[in-house]
Amino acid sequence: MEGRGTAVLALATPVLAGIAYLTMLGAPNDYWITNAAALVLAVAAILLTPSLSGGRARHTVTLLLIALLFLPLVTGPYVNGIARWLPLGPFAVHSGALALPPLVVLAARDEDFAPSILLAALLAASLQPDAATGLAVMLAAVGLYNATGDWRLVPVAGIALLASMVAGLRGELPAQPFVERILIHLAIDTPLAAFGLVIALLVSFFLLAYAIPAPKPVRHALAGALFGFSLAALVSNYPTILVGYGAAPILGFGLAIGLAITGRPRRATNGPTS
Repeated sequence: MEGRGTAVLALATPVLAGIAYLTMLGAPNDYWITNAAALVLAVAAILLTPSLSGGRARHTVTLLLIALLFLPLVTGPYVNGIARWLPLGPFAVHSGALALPPLVVLAARDEDFAPSILLAALLAASLQPDAATGLAVMLAAVGLYNATGDWRLVPVAGIALLASMVAGLRGELPAQPFVERILIHLAIDTPLAAFGLVIALLVSFFLLAYAIPAPKPVRHALAGALFGFSLAALVSNYPTILVGYGAAPILGFGLAIGLAITGRPRRATNGPTS
C-alpha cells in the first residue's frame, strides 16, 4: 500500500495545489469542483486498475487508446480547423491529455512496438493539430530511450520535435483563463502562487520518474509525458495540466499511474529500484 500511496501523492500534489489556486484566484466554482471530482475518479483508477498482464489485453487497450486520439477528427468539435476534444455532454475533453498518458505506459511495456505506438499517437497529434501532445510524445520517447537505450526511439523523438513545431504554428488558439498560460500570468501578477504551482508539478515529476513502484522505462516515459505537456503550456497557449482547470489530464494520468504500478516490467533488471 505504501507504493500506491506514493502513486496517489504523485497525482494529488499538483491537483490539490491547482484546486487551491482556482479557489483563491476566483475561478468559477464548477472549475474546482470538476477537478476535485476528476481527482476522486483518478485515485480510484490508481487503486483499482487491474493488471494487463496478457499481451492480447495490452494490445487491445493500446489500439482503443490510439483510436481515442483520432476520434476528435471524426466527431469534432472543430475550432478554427482544430479538433482536439471529445464531446461528452456539457464537457469537451482533451483527447491527448486523456489518452496519451496511459498509452505511453503501455508503449513503455511493449518493447517491440513502443516506437510504432508513439508514432501513431504523434500522427493523431499532427492531424489535430496539437503541439502539446506532440511534445509529450517527444519527451516520453526521450525518457524511454534514457531508460532502455533503444536507438529506435531517437528518430521518434526527432520526428516528434519537428511535428510539434509545425503543429505549434498551425494550432494555437486564444488562451482561456484558469486553463492556459497559468504559470506565465501568475509569474507576473502573483509570483509566489506561480512558485507554489511549479513546486507541486516538480514534486509530481520526480515522484513519477523515481518513486512510484513501476519499472524504470514506465516511470521515465510517464514523467517525460508530464514534462512535455507542461513545457507546451509555457511556450504557447496550451493547458497547464493538473494545476489548471481540466478533468482530462487528471483522469488520464490517474489511469496511467494505475497501469504503471500493475503488471510486469519489460525485463527483470528494470524494477522499481533501478
